[in-house]
Amino acid sequence: MAVCNHNEEHARAAEQAKRNMPSEEEVGRVAACFKALSEPARLKILFALRGGEMCVYHIVEAVGGNQSAVSHQLRTLRAAGIVRTRRDGQNIVYSLADAHVIAVLELACAHLQCKI
Repeated sequence: MAVCNHNEEHARAAEQAKRNMPSEEEVGRVAACFKALSEPARLKILFALRGGEMCVYHIVEAVGGNQSAVSHQLRTLRAAGIVRTRRDGQNIVYSLADAHVIAVLELACAHLQCKI
């Protein structure tokens, strides 16, 4: 087993990390959100919705695929609280749940540009 040469410093950092750690429930909810975001088809839908609300027909047009598959992905995103719906006559219109979704997408794209 390796010995830490910065025991006191790292012990303080570990204590600080424990104090700042979200609850188990919050960690689980964040993990579920990232799981919902982890499917490329769902990400394409979210990128399409960055420009504003759309009905399923136009989401299918924007992302490709078929209506059934897109509807399935939209149900998953809605269940995760990432998109919301509203009725417009006989149509259901989808939009991003809030600006945080856009921020997560933009941060992920910016991260791809970082040189490690």
